[in-house]
Order: sequence, then structure tokens, then C-alpha cells
Amino acid sequence: MKSKSNPRSSAQSAGKNNPVVLITGASQGIGAAIAQAFAREVRGVRLALVARKVKKLGAVGRTCTKFGATAEVFPCDVTNAAAVAAMARAVGRRFGTVDVLINNAGVFRPAAFLETSVTQFDALLAANLRSVLLVSQAFVPAMVRRRRGDVFNMGSIAGLQAYPGGAAYCAAKFGVTGLTKVMREELKTKGVRVTLVCPGATFTPSWEGSGVPAARMMPAEDVARAFLDIYRLSRRTVVEEIVLRPQLGDLA
Repeated sequence: MKSKSNPRSSAQSAGKNNPVVLITGASQGIGAAIAQAFAREVRGVRLALVARKVKKLGAVGRTCTKFGATAEVFPCDVTNAAAVAAMARAVGRRFGTVDVLINNAGVFRPAAFLETSVTQFDALLAANLRSVLLVSQAFVPAMVRRRRGDVFNMGSIAGLQAYPGGAAYCAAKFGVTGLTKVMREELKTKGVRVTLVCPGATFTPSWEGSGVPAARMMPAEDVARAFLDIYRLSRRTVVEEIVLRPQLGDLA
């Protein structure tokens, strides 16, 4: 995808004036909505869009450039350590230091405890939890050196309250909750804000074929708005955890 600025100037981090925002899982759903929210409302934003689905990722990038953002796509399997390291190098060459990291990538596959295989369990832990560790360790050290940065980890109400049929997913999201709390404690004196975002049922492709009407769920755009509004708070304030639910509550 063609960029709107030359690589040399883009690689110079410009802080809040031209922030670099990296979003994993940016090809659809909440990730795409977050990218578009920042593109529409943060002037000069530079977006590093990360996901495995290259075609969909490119479409999101093109939409963001129409809003005036600079957007670049970085296809990557964020469960793979070598792939994440290569992606981080590519992002660094293109944009320099990342100012806002949004660990949104994840997979939802329901399965009862007794029916969950080790392979299924490991796959959901990798997609939802291991990815947060790998991507954060790739980008947070530069934030610490600059003593400024924002990290958003996508949790879930499934990481706060268990439910039947969610053995692997709940385990992974409870892990995200714990990891985020540790990151907050370790990074709060280093200028890095860490936020756990826990949405309930949100209308995304994950719910396709479920039979649940869209009106019963939150729009992805509403969840995306939470990320943007939290980011805009003064550096003296951090939202450590935010829970969003459909007005009628969790789905039974």
C-alpha cells in the first residue's frame, strides 16, 4: 500500500502530534473499527495494521487512508515469535517507535471442558494470550526508553467471569487479565499506560451463523470508541480496566 509520507520522515517518532498506532487483528471486527476510529479522529495518525488476512487488511488500510491517515499493512501471525520479530523490524524501519500498541488479535471457538483437545486449548492460548506477550515484548521496551506509551490489551468478560462451553477461551482471557495487571504494575512508573478492555458480546464476524440478532449485541464502533477516548485522557490519568456490555446484559 502506498503511504502518504516518505519513509525517512515517517520513521521519526512524532509523539502525540503524529502518533504511530499499531493494531493487531486489524483486518476485521473490532480491530478494523479501532483503526478507522483513529484514522477519522486523530490528525496525522500513522497506522501499522497487523493481521494474517492480507486482502482484508489491505481493504481496511485503504479505508483509513481515505480518512486522511497514513496506513501501512504488516501481514503477520502474531502467535509466531520469529514472525513477530520480523514484523517489529519492518514497523521500525517504516515508522520508528510505536506510540500506541493495541493487542486486539484473538480467536473465539466455544467448546466444553471435556470436549476440548490439547491442540484446541493450545491454539486458543496462542492466539489470545501468547500473542499479547510476544507483541508487547517487541514494542514496549522502546516505550520504556522514551518513558511514554500506551498499551491496550483486549480482554473479555470471559476473562472476568467463567461460563460453560468456554474452557480454552476463558483460560486464555483470564490469562490476558492477569498479564495486563502485571504489566500495569511494572510499567506505571516508566511512563507507559496499560489498559485492559473487556467487551461483552459485540457484533463481529465471530458471531456469524450464531442466530443472535445484531441488535442484541454492541456495535464494534462503540467498543472502538472506548479505546480512542481512553487514549485521549491526559497522561496523569489511566483507565486500568473497562468493561463494556450490551444494554440487556450478557448473552445467556
